[in-house]
Amino acid sequence: MSDATLPEYKAKDFATNQDVRWCPGCGDYAVLTAMKKVCAGLGVRKEELVFVSGIGCAARFPYYMDTYGAHTIHGRAPAFATGIKLANPDLTVFVVSGDGDLLSIGGNHTIHALRRNMDINIVLLNNKIYGLTKGQYSPTSEVGKVTKSTPYGSLDAPLNPLAIAVASGCTYIARTLDVDVKNMTALLDRGAKHKGTSFVEVYQDCNVFNHQAWFYASQKDTRPENTLMLEHGNPMIFGKDSDKGIRRVGEKIEVVELGGDVTEDDLVIHDERNLEIAFQLTQMFSPEFPEPMGVLYCNPDQPTYNDLLHEQVDDVIEKHDGKTLQSLVTGNNTWTVE
Repeated sequence: MSDATLPEYKAKDFATNQDVRWCPGCGDYAVLTAMKKVCAGLGVRKEELVFVSGIGCAARFPYYMDTYGAHTIHGRAPAFATGIKLANPDLTVFVVSGDGDLLSIGGNHTIHALRRNMDINIVLLNNKIYGLTKGQYSPTSEVGKVTKSTPYGSLDAPLNPLAIAVASGCTYIARTLDVDVKNMTALLDRGAKHKGTSFVEVYQDCNVFNHQAWFYASQKDTRPENTLMLEHGNPMIFGKDSDKGIRRVGEKIEVVELGGDVTEDDLVIHDERNLEIAFQLTQMFSPEFPEPMGVLYCNPDQPTYNDLLHEQVDDVIEKHDGKTLQSLVTGNNTWTVE
């Protein structure tokens, strides 16, 4: 379709008539605000957008976006999204769900969507807890987490979502904060325009069952010392006074203070195309390191599974004189009754 026929959307055009039933103060509201802004600026019609979710608080997302949507079964949102994209490659498909849904029962489906480089967008709202079922520990909860399902403390080491994305071969990997709507909007927008799987982890506050889980990274007075804003081609600098940085020593990295013998020239330069740097970034945790925000990795050149599949189908049809599945089913001994 031509741009002349495309409506000029605003964020409010993507609001539905459904009452938003998240708890007051929930970080999901900020994600919803950012997503509406993204959709308004994508240059595609509402009818070409699909939101898919599984089970959990975040899974209400399709009800609150005035687009097509599917509220599916627990953990299977990536599988549904894969089918939707393969059936209609022209659609822009988002998966929005939580750490419990996408990393617990849905962990297998998430990994395979990432490794195939499906041209879909996965937004993981990570609050380190099961919110909808009232506060059980989740795959991202820290060791020792006391919850209703772990009254004496969790024994499980938490999953690392971004490390899983790197190991699975995801071609766009980013992280943001629910309180940073501007940065979140930019990362979601870039992910939606990326050809291939985009995976965005959102540090999201569940103010009822796991309040302040990310306060060290999200609050104005603590954020500068505990987060690292990544910029492609720039040195890794952080701190309230931009006086700290990340330096490589052999195969390891360390935090250094700028000044004296240490200058910006000694710091690691962020390279979004460098998978080794991306993995090292996934291993940075507060308080030893600042936790990276922004785009960790982006490879726009890898072909997508959906493109490869349709090319394969076209090649097979051509090799068989244009015969399709329907022509094989119909065969030579059929007729039409009118």
